[in-house]
Amino acid sequence: MKKEVFDVVIIGAGPSGAVAGAMLAQLNRKVLIIEKEYFPRFSIGESLLPQCMAFLSDAGLVDAVHSGAEKFAFQFKNGAAFSKQGQETFFDFTQKFSEGPGTTYQVKRADFDNLLAQGAQDKGVEIRYGHQVLAVDVDDELPSVTVKSESGEHYTVEGKFLLDASGFGRVLPRLLDLELPSSFPVRHSYFAHFQDNICDANFDRDKILITVHPEHQDIWYWLIPFSDGTASVGVVGEPEKFDQTHTPEQVLLQFIEQAPNLKHLLADAKVINSVQTIRGYSADVTRLHGDNYALLGNAGEFLDPVFSSGVTIALKSASLIVPLIEDKLNGKKIDLAKDYAAPLKQGVDCFRTFVSAWYDGRFQDVIFFSEQEPHVRGMISSILAGYAWDLDNPYVAQSERRFNVLHQLCKSE
Repeated sequence: MKKEVFDVVIIGAGPSGAVAGAMLAQLNRKVLIIEKEYFPRFSIGESLLPQCMAFLSDAGLVDAVHSGAEKFAFQFKNGAAFSKQGQETFFDFTQKFSEGPGTTYQVKRADFDNLLAQGAQDKGVEIRYGHQVLAVDVDDELPSVTVKSESGEHYTVEGKFLLDASGFGRVLPRLLDLELPSSFPVRHSYFAHFQDNICDANFDRDKILITVHPEHQDIWYWLIPFSDGTASVGVVGEPEKFDQTHTPEQVLLQFIEQAPNLKHLLADAKVINSVQTIRGYSADVTRLHGDNYALLGNAGEFLDPVFSSGVTIALKSASLIVPLIEDKLNGKKIDLAKDYAAPLKQGVDCFRTFVSAWYDGRFQDVIFFSEQEPHVRGMISSILAGYAWDLDNPYVAQSERRFNVLHQLCKSE
């Protein structure tokens, strides 16, 4: 049997795979995506950040998202609201330091991911659903992938470059022994979709609501509204905080009862799908690339869901890698460490600073501080909007040092 050869083989048809595929197809590259599941399929990570819209635009997919918003109940989003022990604050992402879109959507990922994958197919990308990657060989110049088809047949494809966009499947980290424990503690999340029946006129459906547990500052909740009157609701904390003898639904509903604002907002809410749980979701790798492959998004590193950075990091990784692949296919010498891993890590490390500061309480001190300076607030808003690669923002360029100074100023007032 003749071996199939593609310019690029991508593992996974989620957002990073679809966007990378669409961008490569726009460059007239022959692209194959191998996807284990069938779309649409459920996924978590439903509150996009405005920075995503720029990446979707570059891939020629943003119009499809806008066009499908009403049909799929994507909720217009312009910011993030926070609640802690009766204190309320919010960030309007249109009032930010960085240039670029200030609004986006909260999306049901099954429909959103399917929309992006269909958009990539429309541009000429071939997607094989129900096909599973069994093995890879990246030792030769052309990496090869052994695949099991939906009928059980095994076959091999080659690519001039290989991308792992498998998300939490983390195919290459498993097959190439690249796994590295995350520096973050193990945390669990419990979540479901609700018919929310929220009737409080003060509730802003245009923003994700993040609530801090009234007694434990390292436990938090998300409430992500959709435009059809449903919402995604979840709670996140370290495993010992949850009673493992209870069902996931019991855990989630009990924790909602413990947060007065959520108990009020969701008083008439009804669970409309099974409550799910993800345990130990934070992950890292020893390296993000080899000579002929690279890891995108969650296949490389996933920090934490608190600031909804996952899809943004995934799309940024796609936008960084595609021009480098194009150069390599055109015979140019590329430096993936310098031009892919390092710049991607810059933004990931910025998010890491703010995620760490959220859990130890420093970021909570900052956002609930009563006398915020508008210019600094705009810089923080930019990061929360996903602009974690804007080096003109000092809270990006020197995130840890700048944030610590800001926190000390807030505590000393």
